[in-house]
Amino acid sequence: MLTEGDPCPDFSLEDGSGVRHSLAEFKGRKLVIYVYPKDSTPGCTTEACEFRDWNAEFAKRGAAVVGLSADKPASHAKFAAKYGLPFLLLSDPDKTLLDALGVWGEKKLYGRVFLGARRSTFLVDEKGKIARVWPTVSPAGHAQAVLEALGGS
Repeated sequence: MLTEGDPCPDFSLEDGSGVRHSLAEFKGRKLVIYVYPKDSTPGCTTEACEFRDWNAEFAKRGAAVVGLSADKPASHAKFAAKYGLPFLLLSDPDKTLLDALGVWGEKKLYGRVFLGARRSTFLVDEKGKIARVWPTVSPAGHAQAVLEALGGS
């Protein structure tokens, strides 16, 4: 997993509308990349809705929020529409950015072992460097913790 001070890997990934986005788009502002396992699952929905509810505060503090998972763009579009998510959800079905961040790998759930995205968050500074990492995230309350790490408005 990447750590503080590492450069954020560049990316070119589609959102739910099929539009490609890259790291360069966010140069000069902070970027919160929250990695989540799967659209429309309970924990992921809780986390996404909390980032939605705090989105205006993130913007006031000069930060863009982006959700990242291996789900396809069409899944992201449905998820965003259903819950009124105002930020980008980027699709990484080839796991390019997920691998580069170090968050794609073996997971265990109910005794079952499988590959998946590990819930984590990266705060990228205005110059494209990782400023903070949350390697293990509990969905409830996480968005507010990230907002607090950004400091005052």
